[in-house]
Amino acid sequence: MSSEARSVVPVPGVPSMPAYAPAWAAELAGKLERRRATVGVIGLGYVGLPLLVCLHEAGHRVVGFDVDASKPEMLRRGENYLPHLGAGLCRGLAGSDRFEATTDERALAGVDAVVICVPTPLGAHHEPDLSYVHKTGEMLGRVGVREKLVVLESTSYPGTTRDELLAAMVRGAGGPLVSGVDVAVAFSPEREDPGRTTHTTRTIPKLVGGLEGVSTALAARLYAGAIDTVIPVGSAEVAEAAKVFENVFRSVNIALVNELKLILEPMGIDVWEVIAAASTKPFGFMAFWPGPGLGGHCIPIDPFYLAWKAREAGVAARFIELAGEINHAMPGHVVARVSRALNDVARAVRGSRVLVLGLAYKPDISDVRESPSFELIEGLSELGAVVSYCDPHVPRTWRMRRHDLQMVGVELTREELERADCVLISTAHSVFDYGLVARHARLVVDTRNAMAAHAGIMGARLVKA
Repeated sequence: MSSEARSVVPVPGVPSMPAYAPAWAAELAGKLERRRATVGVIGLGYVGLPLLVCLHEAGHRVVGFDVDASKPEMLRRGENYLPHLGAGLCRGLAGSDRFEATTDERALAGVDAVVICVPTPLGAHHEPDLSYVHKTGEMLGRVGVREKLVVLESTSYPGTTRDELLAAMVRGAGGPLVSGVDVAVAFSPEREDPGRTTHTTRTIPKLVGGLEGVSTALAARLYAGAIDTVIPVGSAEVAEAAKVFENVFRSVNIALVNELKLILEPMGIDVWEVIAAASTKPFGFMAFWPGPGLGGHCIPIDPFYLAWKAREAGVAARFIELAGEINHAMPGHVVARVSRALNDVARAVRGSRVLVLGLAYKPDISDVRESPSFELIEGLSELGAVVSYCDPHVPRTWRMRRHDLQMVGVELTREELERADCVLISTAHSVFDYGLVARHARLVVDTRNAMAAHAGIMGARLVKA
């Protein structure tokens, strides 16, 4: 049977509590089933906040914890600091007697379960940085974690929940903790995609894998009241591996089309038209699209976690590392393409005005994590270009781990377009007036095929990259 003919149909649901479950676990299972538990959510960002709202709507009492004091303050006022989720997302929290938002770790002492949604970035050499997971585990150990359920949602390599999180909680507690006996520990990968409207936190199927059966059963019960479909898997390691594989799949396929773009460009073949043509096949093909580089909280980072773990196991992750090399080279390719495009109209990069459209990593959101636009701006600036940007979703920049542009965005006007020697489209926001760009830009370098409808009137002023 071919791989396409086979299909794995997971059976959603909640597994029975193992017969060997301790009494406290059976009591907690009842609370979770009745949706009367107190659940802490650590990290109130793109993952933690919508999850906290779902758990609250399910009937649980929720405690939101974040080290950024502005987030609890805004939530207490019913204000949402993540615009893509809608202004009304948090209104049901303000004034609720089942909601608390805090920066005080002592508030977590009284919870029955806690979900960890903290960053797992890369270090300077693309190595995993689990410092947030370690600090959170140690904090939970200090405030008291015995007879509680702890679920990690932060993406990492297989073995993190067992070898890193549990060990950190033991350090914080100052004594041994046995999963399934003293505490329940599980992993359930976040699957958020900011800006996507076809799915929500509630409707995206939830994988759950514990360090043993008690933890799996409890974690499945936690999510079953708040998420439409819960899919238990055999272990935390299976759930961890599934998450990184989801993002490796996307990274490798994006690298493939990015490399295809590099191959077809000197042949004078439009890669976007090629992919659209291939997409007419009703089976055996899935469309991925090229771009100026990878952005977001998953695809630019997660594959390196698996590659790092593979090296530790003595295995070469050649596909993963090659995809990473190709994708991370894209901003440099785009900067070079802008340079050539300016040269073709007798302009040097040094001193040229370049207007970058889009700072967010994907359309119609304000999320700039790992956005390739930052590398494009820095690369062009290093060559002497005078760079400005326009992004209605990101009116100004702020200091980040790897970038500090200290820039304020400009409006997309006829005057700004005519002032620029080149307009570089990095993010194809729907609010941009591409007709205005087509009429008034001297030169456009388009990394997203956003100007396709205007190619006829632009002629040589439009360059795809």
